Amino acid sequence: MIRVGLTGGMGSGKTTIAKMFTELGIPVYNSDLEARRLMNEDSQVRKAVVDLFGDSAYEQGQLNRAFIAEKVFADNRLLEELNKVVHPAVRADFREWTSGKSAPYVIQEAAILFENGGHEEFDFMILVTAPKKTRILRIKQRDQLSEKDILKRMKHQWSEKRKKALADFVIHNSDLPGTQARVKEIHTQLMATAVKQ
Repeated sequence: MIRVGLTGGMGSGKTTIAKMFTELGIPVYNSDLEARRLMNEDSQVRKAVVDLFGDSAYEQGQLNRAFIAEKVFADNRLLEELNKVVHPAVRADFREWTSGKSAPYVIQEAAILFENGGHEEFDFMILVTAPKKTRILRIKQRDQLSEKDILKRMKHQWSEKRKKALADFVIHNSDLPGTQARVKEIHTQLMATAVKQ
């Protein structure tokens, strides 16, 4: 089975692309959702999060996402420490999830696969890009964040140029028909590669 990483900067439209692959019958692992689940349900991860942030990390038994976001985006060291806890847990969970699948290929959708070295675990990498203005607008509408906060968070991600150099496929997600056509094209290529294995 081929393992494919799907990544892109904030607001590039990774989730939209992931849905398109799901509609083509491909299992997609959403790293953000699964990381949240693990931070809520995995006792070892929970303990490590509380050790890092204190009891305020959880509110009424659930992860206090706003509190943690405020802390990590103001302190690079805290963000790195949190990533050291969450990324290995997500990686192990993805491997376990993959073992139960019988599709020709599976996809893991994650925001910072290049930044954390995760891309080395995959057979192919798909990078989703979109103009910066479009990305900022999408995030404002989705997360109700200020432009200042969005730009602060974007700083933690590599530039598209740097990621393009490592990607096997690039999807320029600016118009829906073009994006859908590109997804089908990549799907056809991956299916053909899977058949040969």
